[in-house]
Amino acid sequence: MKLYNCLTKMIDHTLTVVIRGNSPEEAIKTAEACVEGGVRSLEITFTVPQADKVIQYFQGREDLVVGAGSVLDAETARIAIMSGAQFIVGPNYNREAAFLCNRYQVPYIPGCMTINEAMQALESGSSIIKLFPGQSFDPSHIKAVKGPLPYIEIMPTGGVDLGNVRHWLDAGALLVGVGGEITKPAKQGNYEEVTANAKDFVEIVQGGRV
Repeated sequence: MKLYNCLTKMIDHTLTVVIRGNSPEEAIKTAEACVEGGVRSLEITFTVPQADKVIQYFQGREDLVVGAGSVLDAETARIAIMSGAQFIVGPNYNREAAFLCNRYQVPYIPGCMTINEAMQALESGSSIIKLFPGQSFDPSHIKAVKGPLPYIEIMPTGGVDLGNVRHWLDAGALLVGVGGEITKPAKQGNYEEVTANAKDFVEIVQGGRV
């Protein structure tokens, strides 16, 4: 039941923000700025030093869904899950990570570029496929994939911005992942702008689908 509750919340929020940072403190401040802007789904990447500590910081928040990103293997996936990650995202598909996430009933969203990769992920229990890097594709790609595979659910990540996010959603994306388009100002310590960017994305994403 935990698995489906997490996926339902992520789908309801539609927007998951990818959190990076050069320190745990920067990542936490960036994430908090996003939450202030209305974001309710956070992906803490394992490129952040002590990413497990950042996940633990947000663990137990009833208003948030918090997962781990940049998870390349089962070992990292287990660390993330033991730290409280509610979902696991990878830039790649990893069979062992998929099996481990299934064991703990934690959603695994792997990065896939090809139909073969997507099929392997589906057969390993993934309910959602991360189309990554998104900037390598056009929103029409989703319609093309859903032709032969109407049951596949896709989350484009990378290259999703305010100008095209509605196009992705209207093309059939179940939800979207956004990183630097929201969080980039954090590199200069401008967390107020991160909040403003988050508000803009939340507003347009929650604007309803055609």
